[in-house]
Amino acid sequence: MLRHFRASVVMLVLMTVLLGLAYPLAMVGVAGATFPGQAAGSLIVKDGKVVGSTLIGQPFTGEGYFHGRPSATTDTDPADSTKTVAAPYNAAGSAGSNLGPTSKALVDRVREDADRLGRGVPVDLVTTSGSGLDPHVSPQAAAWQVARVAKARGLREAEVQALVAQHTEGRMYGLLGEARVNVLQLNLALDALPKR
Repeated sequence: MLRHFRASVVMLVLMTVLLGLAYPLAMVGVAGATFPGQAAGSLIVKDGKVVGSTLIGQPFTGEGYFHGRPSATTDTDPADSTKTVAAPYNAAGSAGSNLGPTSKALVDRVREDADRLGRGVPVDLVTTSGSGLDPHVSPQAAAWQVARVAKARGLREAEVQALVAQHTEGRMYGLLGEARVNVLQLNLALDALPKR
């Protein structure tokens, strides 16, 4: 009996070291060497300062910026740790809202956002992604915002539309996913335009 117990303990320790320490550290090392930017979080640095990540959306509310999808992420309420509060694009709390298509709260929120934004608003500007952190919008959602952004910045719509086209990413490998526009990268490109 003692022999089986000792073998079990040795196997537990060995597997813990191999699969709990050695393998994860090896994978982190390989990822860091092979894909250093992605392994570090796909961070975007501007003027020596991290301004965001290509993988995590950010809230943009100004008229002169493109807006991303709504975010459903939450955080613990500082006043009451048993409750949560809205915390848009909270990477520590990546999750959807878990509201289904028959949820009155979801229908009311989407209807309110659609009424606020106006006629013909693309669906991805009023619905959240599964993670609540999606940094992309569809090319249609970006094009829908061109007139507002151009007016707020005093630019020609054609100039802003060309910028959207430059920042539109196609399907991965030509077949996976849909065309998309990274909102942060597009807004940084807008900020980089010469001032008029």
